[in-house]
Amino acid sequence: MTPEEWAETSSVGGFFALRTGHATHSYVALGSLYAGRTAPLTARIDTVAARLGAPERRAAASVAQLGLAARLWSIALGPAVLHGVLPDLAPDRLYWDGGRSSPDDLLLDPGARSRQATVEGLVELVLDGHLAPLADAVRRDTAVSHGLLRGNAGSALAGAVRELHAWARKTNRPEVAERALALGAELLAHPQLADAGTLLAGGAFRRGSCCLYYRCAGGGLCGDCVFERPPQPSSRRTAPERRHP
Repeated sequence: MTPEEWAETSSVGGFFALRTGHATHSYVALGSLYAGRTAPLTARIDTVAARLGAPERRAAASVAQLGLAARLWSIALGPAVLHGVLPDLAPDRLYWDGGRSSPDDLLLDPGARSRQATVEGLVELVLDGHLAPLADAVRRDTAVSHGLLRGNAGSALAGAVRELHAWARKTNRPEVAERALALGAELLAHPQLADAGTLLAGGAFRRGSCCLYYRCAGGGLCGDCVFERPPQPSSRRTAPERRHP
């Protein structure tokens, strides 16, 4: 992608911005994290747990994974919708610093190239290349159900679609708004995400699981939560994390 294309993509919002450059010591290649160097992920979960006052570690792990999933979907979906290209976000080219916030948390190797964007290309890159091994890495730290993490993946995707759709409408780009909704619908219908939730009219999403944020101090329900209202404390032990087995 050209600098001009990245600049336009970044204008959608901070989650869509991606800088290029050579990684410093604080960054770790996501490929090495997925391969077993999970200390940076553990540190990130520790930070989230402290900030949210999470009563159990799996709630913090879920929120940490959801945040990174949202970044990964955004930097892939933005170029695909706006420019029809898919940047090379291979795990060994994409670096992460869990101590930084967007857009400084991710750094792309300057030698990365782009290719034409397709639904299968996005599935291969984001779901297979990142979110599946990220889920495994999270589960090596603490027990979080696969269904919950799939729900997070679907929720993060739907959130990125809504951001793109809103930006396109605000900037009078109806064709971009339509592409965002259409591509999001195709991805959410993919077998790997089909049980993550339900796509509603206008790009709204209702997930089939809960990310557990409501269990944190001062936490509430997310806009796409499976629950209508926070479960009462007496029922939290039996509250379902997901609807699907």
